[in-house]
Order: sequence, then C-alpha cells, then structure tokens
Amino acid sequence: MKNQIIIFSLLISFSVFSQNSSEKQMLNLQTMATGLKIGGYGEITYNDPDSGVSEIDVQRLVMLFAYKFDDRVSFITEIEFEHVKEVYVEQAFLNYGVSDNFNLRGGLMLVPMGIVNEYHEPTTYNGVERPSLNNKLVPTTWREMGLGVYGRINSASLRYQAYVMNGFISYNGAYKLKGTNGLRSGRQKGAESVGSNANFAARVDYYGLPGLKFGLSLYNGKTQTTDKSVVGSQVGLSMIGFDARYVKNRFSARSEYINASLSDTDKYNLASGKDLGSKMSGYYVEGAYNLLPLTARQKLDVFLRYEDFDTHAEVAGNLTKNESFHRKETTFGFSYHLADGAVFKMDWQSKGTAVPDSESKGQFNMGIGVFF
Repeated sequence: MKNQIIIFSLLISFSVFSQNSSEKQMLNLQTMATGLKIGGYGEITYNDPDSGVSEIDVQRLVMLFAYKFDDRVSFITEIEFEHVKEVYVEQAFLNYGVSDNFNLRGGLMLVPMGIVNEYHEPTTYNGVERPSLNNKLVPTTWREMGLGVYGRINSASLRYQAYVMNGFISYNGAYKLKGTNGLRSGRQKGAESVGSNANFAARVDYYGLPGLKFGLSLYNGKTQTTDKSVVGSQVGLSMIGFDARYVKNRFSARSEYINASLSDTDKYNLASGKDLGSKMSGYYVEGAYNLLPLTARQKLDVFLRYEDFDTHAEVAGNLTKNESFHRKETTFGFSYHLADGAVFKMDWQSKGTAVPDSESKGQFNMGIGVFF
C-alpha cells in the first residue's frame, strides 16, 4: 500500500472534467441523419481497500444503438455487460418529436433524479467509482418502465422531463428493501416488472447563467407489490433532489442533495423483520481544477469530493437508528483525459461512519474509462 501511495503522489505532482459530453452525445443523436448510430462506454477498475483483498474488474461495457426512422421518430437502446458475465438492457425507449419544444418518450428509461443517474458515463464524472450517494440513495443506474414528455424551452433556458413510471418492488413473495442500501435492492430494471402502482418522476434544468446549471428532481408514489392484501408489503416514497454544476476556465464544481421520505416503514419492518429507514438524505460537494492549459488537447483534473449521507436519517416505530448507516467519505484524486472520450483515473478514499470512536477505512482506486 505504501508503494501505491508513493506512485499516486508522484502522478499527482505532475498531474474541467467534461460535464457536458453525455449531453452532447444525446444532442448528436437528435440531430443525426436517419439511419443507425452506434456508440458506447465502458470502464475497467482496480480497488484496493486497507483491509481485505483487492479487485480488478471489467466493471461494465455498454453498447448503445440508436436508430432514427425520420425527423420525428427514433429508438435508443443500451445493452450492458457487467463484470463480464452479467447482461442487462439499460435503456430501451422510443422518442416522438411533436414540436421543437415538446416530445413524447416511452419504454425503459432512466429516472431523472440528480446528475449521475442520467450522466453516468466514466468520462463525465470524477473518481474511479461513482459518488456513493448515487449508489445508496439514488441507486444508479436507476431505470424503470414509463411514458412521458420532455423538451426544452430555450427562451426560458429550461429543460424539462415528466414521466409516469413503475417503481421499486418491495414485496414479491420476499421483502426486498433494507436499511444498509435503502431502495437499491428494489430496482426492477424492466425485467418482468411488477406494476401495482403508477409513480411520477419529473426534472427541470436551468442553464441561463454562464457556466452554471441548476437541476431540481422530483419522484413520488408507492413501491410495487405482487399482493396488495399482504399487510406491510408497500411503502410510500417521496424523493426530491437538487443539484448544481459550475465551470469557469479551468475550475469546475458540482454538488448534489437528495432527500427521500418513506411512509409505512414501521408496518413494513414489522412484517419483514427488516430495518428500512423512514427518511434517507445526503449530499456531496466537489471541486476540480484542470492543471493543463485550456488550449491543450488533453485535460488533467485534480479533484476533491466530500460526501455525507444517511440511509437511517430517521426511523419509525420501534426501530433503533443504526449509526453505521450514516456515512462520511472523502475522495481525492485526478482524472487524466487522454482524449475526448478516454480517461485514466486514480484516487484515494477515506470512508467513515457516525459510530462513536470508529476508525475511517481507506481505499486506493485506479481505472480507465471510454465513451464514444
């Protein structure tokens, strides 16, 4: 580990990530000529915690296929290979353009909550791993079946999305949700999804200030169940997210805040023996600086991120709050963008909890990512 830290420090010593590259990719799909377009992204990671064994993983390889039938109709899908051996459909939706500012979309779609769930390609965020907030609170990659509208109002500098979607499954003969990772185990991913209740998801982005973007995300509804007659098989969910991104010259920054309120968790925990919290909340703040001139073809962003999130921010009934579910993490490292769409990353993480007198654990990470 000492040798890794020395190497890491040397690289840092001679070492504005691209927040918009994913958005540019989608814009290219919208403006492309009719026919087929192929793209994709992938990442290979190395994780070495202070204790335990290290891991080298082809974490994911995703192939994107987009077909534009005419000026109004297009279909987009992503096929994901995780850890070499697992295959998923990450997205599969049909777009219909009604006007310049109003469009329809239906199929398997990303839930528009926060930044990373929509823009999760490895070249679009700093750190070898995605922010932990976007693993525990917003279970990226979170996608559901749905139908809705999206578009831009350029005169007001607004981008909007609004969908009716199915949601997390909480009961399918077994109880799925728990305190340690919140809602993550309830993702259905479009695989024979249960649709007992319709949920609402929406997002508005404001981009009217130079270099600055604000986002407001909303999600409201109930979890899904295969049997509504089972007492405690569902919980209500209301989630709100606020995020901001800023870029000026070689400096960039971003932040996300997520708050999720869950109802009827006391009944759910009593029936299941689980420890699901009634409120989950958290945030992160991050700053980065490009050490290379703006005129250079490459970018070398040194960054620092701090996260504070709790899947037991509040508990209901007789459940005792678990302080180990309140995590505090600091990540420091760099992203070396070799080209537009290729990145080498390295970072060090300190991971702690709110448990009194507990010691933080360290982890060294290294990885490569591509997006095309």
